[in-house]
Amino acid sequence: MAAKENLRPGGRSARVQASVHQAVRALLVDMDRVDVTIPLVAARAGVTPSTIYRRWGDLQELLADVAVERLRPDMQPVDTGSGRGDLQAWAEQYAEEMSSGIGREIIRDVLAAQDNANACQCSAFTREQMQLLSNRALARGESFPTVDAVMDQVVAPIVYRILFDDAPSAERVRGLVAEVMTKA
Repeated sequence: MAAKENLRPGGRSARVQASVHQAVRALLVDMDRVDVTIPLVAARAGVTPSTIYRRWGDLQELLADVAVERLRPDMQPVDTGSGRGDLQAWAEQYAEEMSSGIGREIIRDVLAAQDNANACQCSAFTREQMQLLSNRALARGESFPTVDAVMDQVVAPIVYRILFDDAPSAERVRGLVAEVMTKA
C-alpha cells in the first residue's frame, strides 16, 4: 500500500502523517525496534490503530515511510567549485551517513517494505542530487558522467558495501569517484 498517494498537502491527512511519523521516531529513540507496535505508535500519535493500518497497511510499510522521509535531502549538495569535487564531497558524506547505525537501519527499513515505492523514492532523491551536480558541472563547461553512471558506479557499490560488507573507506569512495570521472 502506497502511503502518500492522493494525499492533500495540508489538512488532517498531513497532520496525521506528521503525528504518526513523530511518534515512530520518538518510540525508536525510547525502545528497541522489535518492541515498536502499531498500537504503541497510535497511542503516542493520538490516532486509532485502524488509521495507521488503513494508511500504511502494516508496521514495516510505516517504518519504510518514516525512513524515506529521513532520507529526503534537506539541503543542496555542497558546491566545491568543480564537478569532481562536488561528487567526491557528496559521495563521502553519503557513505559516512548511510554506514552509521541509524543509516543502516533506515536503508534496511526501506528495503524491508513489500512495496517498492519507498525504495524508488530514495533512488529519486539521489538521482535529483546527481542531476544537480551534473548541471553545475556542465554549466562550468566541465564534463560529468551520466546520472546512471554515477548511480551504477558510485552509489550502488557504496550501498552494497554498507549492507553486505564493511562500510567503504573514504579512500575507496574517492577511488569510485575518480574512476567514474575518468569515463565522463
